[in-house]
Amino acid sequence: MLRQTNSYILPLRVPASEEGKYVLYPSFETDGEVFIGIDSLAEKLSSRKVIVVDGFEGVFWDKFIPRLSGALEKRGLKLSTKDVSLALRPSSEIDALLEPFMGAEDSIFGRMSTMHLVDFFDREALRSIEVDKTADITIVYGTGAWLTGLHKMPDAALVYVDLPKNELQFRMAAGSAKNLGVEQPLESRLAYKRCYFIEWPILDKARADMTGEMDWIVDEQRIDEYTFMSGEALRGALTAMSKTPFRVRPWFAPGVWGGTFLRDNIEGLNKKEKNIAWSYELMAYENGILLSHNGILLETSFSALMEHCYHNILGSCAEVFKSDFPIRFDFLDTIEGGNLSIQCHPRAEYIRSKFGKDYTQDETYYIVKCSPDARVYLGFQDNIDKVEFAAALRKSQEESKALEITDYVQSHPASKHELFLIPNGTIHASGAGNLVLEISSAPYIFTFKMYDWVRLDMDGRPRPINIDHGLANVRFDRKGQVVQDTLISHPYVMEDKADYRKEHVPTHRDHFYDVHRYTLHKGGKVVIDEKDKVHVWMIVEGQHAELITSCGRKYGYNYLETFIVPASAGTYTVVNNGDEDVVLVKAFVKDNFIL
Repeated sequence: MLRQTNSYILPLRVPASEEGKYVLYPSFETDGEVFIGIDSLAEKLSSRKVIVVDGFEGVFWDKFIPRLSGALEKRGLKLSTKDVSLALRPSSEIDALLEPFMGAEDSIFGRMSTMHLVDFFDREALRSIEVDKTADITIVYGTGAWLTGLHKMPDAALVYVDLPKNELQFRMAAGSAKNLGVEQPLESRLAYKRCYFIEWPILDKARADMTGEMDWIVDEQRIDEYTFMSGEALRGALTAMSKTPFRVRPWFAPGVWGGTFLRDNIEGLNKKEKNIAWSYELMAYENGILLSHNGILLETSFSALMEHCYHNILGSCAEVFKSDFPIRFDFLDTIEGGNLSIQCHPRAEYIRSKFGKDYTQDETYYIVKCSPDARVYLGFQDNIDKVEFAAALRKSQEESKALEITDYVQSHPASKHELFLIPNGTIHASGAGNLVLEISSAPYIFTFKMYDWVRLDMDGRPRPINIDHGLANVRFDRKGQVVQDTLISHPYVMEDKADYRKEHVPTHRDHFYDVHRYTLHKGGKVVIDEKDKVHVWMIVEGQHAELITSCGRKYGYNYLETFIVPASAGTYTVVNNGDEDVVLVKAFVKDNFIL
């Protein structure tokens, strides 16, 4: 088994779509051609003397390189292949280098790496890799092949083989892919920790450093139908995309508390999946972007777009966040599901000192849909006692006994279009029966679960509980009436026109982002002035809206779709051509903010 998941692999061609229905594979049409197949790639490379093939971790080099070599040999060429992984340091040395960033062995948390890709390699061994003068073509391949510098030789080509991070995780779950520099696949939680804190930042930066020199980029996720495009076409597509509205490719994952609404209402998802807990609508670190030409799809990382063009996308906040897209949109689906864990997120100083992140995980819950009895757990009861609460958590964990959590934490009825505010240190959880849109800052794994209803994860193991981290960060003064006054948003109308109503749905003073809500009436439109800001939108009620740029280009978006309007896009108009009101939310970075 090469991938362990119920998610379907990306189709080769753009599927047909219907207005008003969620598009599962949103793509950006590019002028640069997207090609299909290893034979076509070999034809493009056959005149080169040196081919350097770098790529992301998890690529099946044992399939890709023999196929490329075979296609070249069919042209009568003599080849010499050199595997750059032979220049890696011994795994024990790599483990020692990574140890400061891996955190405690029994923890899911590490520290963001300051290492570089070259640190994984024996530099002398890299320098010893040379062109075989007896061969027509020398192929140097593997993650890090670019470090040999051989792509700079005359008649050399640099090929980058990309793999989406969700597909990497599916391969790791199946045991068919492993972390960089390990001899055997790691246990799943350890493998993900090493990816998140160490390898992904390093490999994203390496890809960014290569982008300007790439001759070709290959999408390797469909191992029987590779697609590829020229580096020049890629760079042109990224630049064009950074100046116009776009969507990233969402992906979906089940969870122990997951619900059924997304699974049952988004066409193209596998209905055999037990549930869908998360939909990663805009989680910049893990999402991909889809490029298409004549209907043929190629995926690369959203990180590649941000590294290449973050000034165009972020505008006035570009120098603060740089290539780190600051806002996250994702769904939590608990409709016909269960409660999330009772949790909190780290304070700003804690996430910096312990985990090496520049800013923390501040969140909000926007209720898109909910059942009549749905609840949100938020803030402490007015009579909370720190010592008693800590003792109750530890006893529950040690004895595997359920808590009456509402003795300590408030439970609020959920209502459609309500916004619950969850600045760092706030005790919270979504209850069952909600479709929550999390409008949040970009960090997403720094969740300190303090109570999890005495249940096992989907793999049959206990879920990680982080009582000590939680108690070190939770703010006990967010209790009683303070919760209603400061942690539940109180919207007010900013404009009420014939075409639309604009509301401010205020976030907390600790949030660096804010939210506006627009209700577009039948036939209504609203002009949005960017003011050098990036905007993140979602349609949360109604079927469809159209966005028209200042140069007249039109883009259509459907219910539940997230779309980004870069700062460089300028003024634009959002139009409702339908027969019913359309409600949209827009998130953006505040003018004056402190991280």
